[in-house]
Amino acid sequence: MPLSVYIGVDLGTTNLKALAIDARSSAIVAHAARPVATLSPKPDVAEQDADQLWTLFLDMMAELARELPAEVAIGGVSFSTAMHSLLAVDEAGKPLTNALIWSDNRAATDAATIKQEHPDLYQIVGVPIHPMLPLCKLAWFKRTNPRLLKRASRWVSVKDYFWWKLTGRYEIDYAMAGATGMFNSTKTAWHLPALALAGIRPDQLSTPVDTTQTVPYVPPATGAVPGLRAGVPLVIGASDGCLANIGAGALEPGITTITIGTSGAVRRTSPRPVRDGQARLFSYMMHHGNRQQPTLYAVGGPTNNGANVLQWVSEKIMHLPVDGVLKQAATVPAGADGLLFLPYLHGERAPLWDASVRGSFQGLDYVHTSAHMARAALEGVLFNLRRIELLLARHAGPTHVIHANGGFAQSPFWVQLMADIFAVPVRLNASNESSGIGAALLAHFALANPPTSLAELAQTVQFGQMFTPNPDAVKIYRQHYNQFAALIEGSSSGQ
Repeated sequence: MPLSVYIGVDLGTTNLKALAIDARSSAIVAHAARPVATLSPKPDVAEQDADQLWTLFLDMMAELARELPAEVAIGGVSFSTAMHSLLAVDEAGKPLTNALIWSDNRAATDAATIKQEHPDLYQIVGVPIHPMLPLCKLAWFKRTNPRLLKRASRWVSVKDYFWWKLTGRYEIDYAMAGATGMFNSTKTAWHLPALALAGIRPDQLSTPVDTTQTVPYVPPATGAVPGLRAGVPLVIGASDGCLANIGAGALEPGITTITIGTSGAVRRTSPRPVRDGQARLFSYMMHHGNRQQPTLYAVGGPTNNGANVLQWVSEKIMHLPVDGVLKQAATVPAGADGLLFLPYLHGERAPLWDASVRGSFQGLDYVHTSAHMARAALEGVLFNLRRIELLLARHAGPTHVIHANGGFAQSPFWVQLMADIFAVPVRLNASNESSGIGAALLAHFALANPPTSLAELAQTVQFGQMFTPNPDAVKIYRQHYNQFAALIEGSSSGQ
C-alpha cells in the first residue's frame, strides 16, 4: 500500500518550510526548508521580494519531492503563512512593490492617527491598531505614494500571491483577512469604513473564503510545482498562529500555546472572538462552523521580544555563544538576586502596543554580574508573556497546561523557567514545526472521507518532554512578577 501524506507549507518571514505527514499517524516523513532574505536598507523598513520567495518555494518543493517515495499519494496540500504582509500587483499579477512584512514600521504615524481618530474600530476588526497591519500600511501608501495606490490593480499578502500563482484565483482565507485590520469576522466580509481609511475598494482586495477552501491543482504548461500532479487538492489554509494551535494539539479549553522564536505569541483556541476593553488582544477565525466542526478562533497576543533578546545578550553583553549564555544564566538563582529586565528592545505589541517603548534593567546593583543580566533577560521575556497570558485568561479562562514550541524549546533550562513563572506544567511538542503540521492537519480535516473533526486530528499530535513547576521557584517568581507588573503599570502609557 503506497504511503499517503498531507503536505503543510509554512511561508514564514525567516524560513520557508514544507513537510509531509503520514495520513494515518501524523508523523513527519519528509521535510525541506529555505532561508528567506529580508531587505532592511533603512530603519523601520522590512521588505521581501515575492518572486524570489516563489523561486525558493519551487526549489524547496523539489527537495521535498525527492525525499518522498516515487509512488507516494499526496492527499492534499495546505498553506500556513506569517501575517500582515502586503504588496501591490498590476492587472497581470506582476508585483509592483516588494512585500512589506509585519516588522515594517513605516506606518507608525498612520497607525497612531487611526487609533486616535477611530477608537471603536478594534471592536469590529478584532486586532489592535498597529503599524504591522495592512490597513495602516495602505494608509501610509495613501499619504506618501497616492499614485501607486491608484495604479495598483490589487493589494495582496504573500500567501494571496502564491495562491493566485497556484490557482489563478485572488482569494484570502478568513484568518489572514482578520489580520489585515479591515475584516469583519462576524459578517465574514470586508469592513467598508476601514477600506475607506486605507483608500482602496473591495475589488482591490482578494475575496475572503474559509480556511478549508479547496481547489484542484492544474499545472501550467510551464513552471509546474515539483511533485504536484494534476488534481491534487490545494487547501488555502490559514495564518501561522491559527495553524500553530492545531499543530500544537491545543484546541481544548485550558490549553494555552506559547511560541518563542525570534518574537513570540500566547494563544488560545476559542469558540468565540475576544474583545479586550483596552484593545490589547487579537481574534482570528480558524474555521467557519459547519456540521462537522463548530466555528473556532485563535485568540491571544504577540510579542516583539523573544529569542532576539537572548541573541542581544549573547552579542552585546556577554560576547558568548547562546549556549554559553544559557549556561551562565543557570548559575544564578531564581529572581536574579533582585534584578529585573523590561525586555522591550524592539518596541512592543502585546500587551503594551507601543512601538516607542524601550527596555531597561531595574534594581541593578554592584553585586550583579553579566550572568545575572542574562538570567534577568530570560525571565523578563517570560514575565511579559505571563502578562499576556493573564490578560487572556480574563476572557478565555485559566491556563491548566502550556503547549510550548519555537526555538526556545531547545533549552530545557528556559522551558523550566516558563513552568516556574507560569506555575503550570509545560508540555513540549515533539516537533517545532507546529504551523506546518497544523497546515497539513487542516488539509486532512478539509478532505477527510469519512469526515473527521479538528479535535480528533489534534489528538494525533506527538509530544516530547513535560516540565513541571518547582514549588520554591514558583513562590519567588510570583513576587518578582508582581514587581515587574508594577514597573510596567507605572511606566507605560499603554496600561
